[in-house]
Amino acid sequence: AANTLGAIAGALAISLLVIPQAGSRGALQLLTLLSGCSGLTLLTGVWWRQRAWPAPAGWRSHARTAIAILLAAACLVSVRLVPVIPSGLLAWGRHAKFWPLHEYLFVAEGLDSAIAVSNDYMGVVSFHVAGKVEASNAPSDMRTQRFLGHLPALAHGNPKRVLVICCGSGTTVGAILRHPTVERLTLCEIEAQVIEASRRHFFLQNDRALEDPRVEIIIDDGRHFLATTHEKFDIISTDPIHPWVRGAAALYTEEFYRLCRDHLNPGGIVTQWIPLYESSEAAVKCELATLLQVFPHAALWSGQGHATGYDIVALATLDEHLLQPGRVLVDLYRHPEVCFSLASVGYTDEAVLINSFAGYGSELQAWLTTAQINRDGNLRLQYLAGQTKAPDSAQQILDGMLASRQRRLIPETRPKDSPNSAGTAK
Repeated sequence: AANTLGAIAGALAISLLVIPQAGSRGALQLLTLLSGCSGLTLLTGVWWRQRAWPAPAGWRSHARTAIAILLAAACLVSVRLVPVIPSGLLAWGRHAKFWPLHEYLFVAEGLDSAIAVSNDYMGVVSFHVAGKVEASNAPSDMRTQRFLGHLPALAHGNPKRVLVICCGSGTTVGAILRHPTVERLTLCEIEAQVIEASRRHFFLQNDRALEDPRVEIIIDDGRHFLATTHEKFDIISTDPIHPWVRGAAALYTEEFYRLCRDHLNPGGIVTQWIPLYESSEAAVKCELATLLQVFPHAALWSGQGHATGYDIVALATLDEHLLQPGRVLVDLYRHPEVCFSLASVGYTDEAVLINSFAGYGSELQAWLTTAQINRDGNLRLQYLAGQTKAPDSAQQILDGMLASRQRRLIPETRPKDSPNSAGTAK
């Protein structure tokens, strides 16, 4: 019983206390030291019990002392020999050898994941979670991160209570807070080190959003939070890491979307990030079909512009009228800060913005006929996403998606009282 309790307590102490404070190397050093001390303690106990026998000759006594000293020295040397874990390994995982020239601004091992912030020779600052880049200040990533915040807020028209699941760089949070109707934003992030890294190194991109008094930060699993709260929201924006990363597929399941649906106010919108790069057609079909299984009405926007593949921002709701592309322009010109935020990442006028509209989910029924549904009981997406991670697959997937659309809607792109461009609004 004592051995079992010790094993349980030791595992919990190392995982929950030592690694977050001292890292994996510190934990290995501590275990090495404890192992050596345990061996010396047992050896000393054996020698002590032997004192009941006649005292050993002088040379034997000296030999025992020498052995104990050598064992203690070997233990201390072993502690020092535990290698330092390279920052690149924590940031890139097994791909670290392909990215040798990065400067690492922040490295930490948390309760859930290893976190890193790197800076390359071109000045691109990247945010790494579990060996995968989750966000960066590169233009392509900034457009998607801003889209995840601005699109649902503009489509809703009057969001007051917002839930963001997964913090990343915090840019999406900053985008949502630029909308003056937002009264409270709940940010749910499972890893506390993500919040710290975002505060330190992405405050320019997120407009210091994490310091805004309207923001409530909750360190918890997104699904657990939704399952245990009675709050309802006007917008739920989810931006998990790629579904092939351990545990991420659980934020793409039918059961998760049902939780989101049950916590929406009337007229509420769920926003889902869907990666096309490092993915496969089967995985993307699974993601979209699972979302449409719960929300029959969805609008798809390309984070990089119409007919350009990289990723998709999906707006899902139970009220189809909220998904008309022209709705995003109705309130756009009333909020100069929103116009500036979008213009700073390339959406300089309404034509560029509307051309990012890629269609409705209902137009893809034929394309999705072979799709599998991702559920808690099978987590099919976790395996589909891991089978093929082709970095150049995005454009091919998007082209196939657009080619299969059953109709094409060209909306009216400019309200009568709008100015000429989003970039000129001040």
